[in-house]
Amino acid sequence: MTPSPTLGHQDIASLLWLWLRAHAPEHLRATQAVGVALDAKNTRQPDVLLRRADVRADRSLLQPEDVVLAVEVVSPGTRRIDRFAKPAEYAAAGIPFYWRIEQDPVHVYAYRLSDRLSLGGERQYELVADSAELIALAEPFEIKLPVAELTG
Repeated sequence: MTPSPTLGHQDIASLLWLWLRAHAPEHLRATQAVGVALDAKNTRQPDVLLRRADVRADRSLLQPEDVVLAVEVVSPGTRRIDRFAKPAEYAAAGIPFYWRIEQDPVHVYAYRLSDRLSLGGERQYELVADSAELIALAEPFEIKLPVAELTG
């Protein structure tokens, strides 16, 4: 069983959700606490995700093609899963962007799905930005996120 998230974890996730909600274009929506069916047997619930706005609001489970960005905030009890298992699963499902946020100190790692396969033939992410100060990206939309805004 996964341990409950810390207050710091929840604060970072909530502040990112608020930031994405305020800055994402109309065709994208920030969401929390919604599962994503990665394949026929596996479901994950990213801490924060960015989904297509045209997904019906009565859905409680998203498909990978509904999700543009999956975000995980790393906690002491989930380091290995958030750093290795989840990005591999999200990449295999075809989710275009993945962010990993480390807590101490707060540092954002932004990845996009690579065109190149791993040596084992799996889809994988490539790091496109990492910072403890400012995340500036052109995709999935024009982003200039001051990392300090995730710490309240």
